[in-house]
Amino acid sequence: MKILDLTGNGGAPGPAEAVCSRKACRHGAEWQLLWNNPKIHTPERRKIWLACGEHRAWLEDYLQTRGLWKDTVALNPAGRAS
Repeated sequence: MKILDLTGNGGAPGPAEAVCSRKACRHGAEWQLLWNNPKIHTPERRKIWLACGEHRAWLEDYLQTRGLWKDTVALNPAGRAS
């Protein structure tokens, strides 16, 4: 058995579904939360966490509390920033 056989797509290449970044959540992502850590990133750098509708507020609050959150943008159906 090949490790790719465990992906459920038979190892066929193709885009992976964008999944929420919240621990243990496997729902499809609807939002991109843009953030950076000013202690280690340049001001223009943006890291991205993905969020489902249920976890968007929780992840935003987590980043805002730590002074890391910059912006939240919708994820379009193709899985790219709109």
